[in-house]
Amino acid sequence: MKRLRITVEGIAYDVTVEELDAAPASSPAAPKQASPTAAAVTAPAPAPAAVPRAAAPAQAPAATAEPGAVPSPLAGTVVQVEVSVGQSVAAGDSLLVLEAMKMNTTISAPQNGTVTAISVAPGATVTEGQALLTLS
Repeated sequence: MKRLRITVEGIAYDVTVEELDAAPASSPAAPKQASPTAAAVTAPAPAPAAVPRAAAPAQAPAATAEPGAVPSPLAGTVVQVEVSVGQSVAAGDSLLVLEAMKMNTTISAPQNGTVTAISVAPGATVTEGQALLTLS
C-alpha cells in the first residue's frame, strides 16, 4: 500500500492506494487478498499555504460580462430552448434545459425581463460561465 497526497482544485486529499501489479514486499508467497476497493480516500488534508486556490474558475465567467447575460452554471449540452427572442419572462421561469452526465438541468430566469438574444441552440455544447441568452 502507498500513501499519496493528491491536490484537486487547491484541495489536498490523502489517499491510500493498493498496488495490484506489484509483488508484496514482506512476503512474496503470501496470497493476495481481494478488496472491494483499490483505493481508500481519507478526509481532505488542509491545503498547504503555498498552494494558491484555483484562480481559473473564478476568471471563466468573464465571457458573461454583458449586462443581462444568463450564464451557464455548468458545462453540458443544450437539450431544449424554451423561450424565444422578444418573449417576456418572470423570475424563475424555465429558459432552457442543459444535459450534463445524463442529467437534465433546467435553467431558470434569474429576474423578470424580456429575452433580447439567444446565444445557443439545441445540440450546442456549452462551458461553465458561457452566456446562454440575454435578458433586458
